[in-house]
Amino acid sequence: MNWLTNFVKPKLSSLVKRKEVPEKLWSNCISCGNMIHHKDLTENLRVCMNCDYHFRMSAEDRIKLFFKEGEYSEISTDKISDDPLNFSDKKKYKDRLKEYRKKTSREDAFILLEGKINDKGLVIGLMNFEFMGGSMGRAVGGAIVKGAKISVKRKLPYVIVTSSGGARMQEGIISLMQMPRTVAAIDMLNDNKIPYIVILTEPTTGGVTASFAMLGDITIAEKGATIGFAGKRVIQDTIREELPIDFQKAEYLKEHGMVDIVSHRKNLRDTLYKVLKHISE
Repeated sequence: MNWLTNFVKPKLSSLVKRKEVPEKLWSNCISCGNMIHHKDLTENLRVCMNCDYHFRMSAEDRIKLFFKEGEYSEISTDKISDDPLNFSDKKKYKDRLKEYRKKTSREDAFILLEGKINDKGLVIGLMNFEFMGGSMGRAVGGAIVKGAKISVKRKLPYVIVTSSGGARMQEGIISLMQMPRTVAAIDMLNDNKIPYIVILTEPTTGGVTASFAMLGDITIAEKGATIGFAGKRVIQDTIREELPIDFQKAEYLKEHGMVDIVSHRKNLRDTLYKVLKHISE
């Protein structure tokens, strides 16, 4: 009996045991429902091969999209005190920050870099949607201002890649004050004749849209990106009218004069380079 239990049964179990399938091996396209292997999706820059739908892309992957190895260096953002309002909902704000810092290995929702695309130098800031939905609080506002000051000092174009749900509610009025603060930073760029380019990606909403995101000298939007202040349903309920299906999409905004260029993700680096080349001539 021991022989059967200790030797034969484990052998049979190993033959018929169901192998564990790794999680997140496949993704379903939100637009067409096509099932895509995660490796194929990554290799295709997170764009559906069937319908060309652009999935959200992390800030870390966007850095790789714009720069080759050795083409950029990261600029450290200023340290600030956390939780100015001692805010708590289901969790303490301080605990949320710790959680996202551990998850993303980033201090907050903005990454600041100086680099070159081919022969054109620039300062570029990328909003990190994976850090509390790319929400804008004091740290993000401060990083945007710092990037503007460095651009002025080094006489380099300033580029911001947006991806945000808007203001950070845990910082209350302090978060809302980042809107005029960032607008003032863009005014400083204008006063010093420093080009300011915005790249709008999925999604760009709320206070970010209502401030620095719509003030670019040239505004580029990634194909299919959602761009707006309030949600479509909120607007429909307010004005009591049905809105177009593509309302708040990049292509709709270009048709109505709010965006200068709509670019496919695979062309985004080249599009930005052409803009940088044009403004430097």
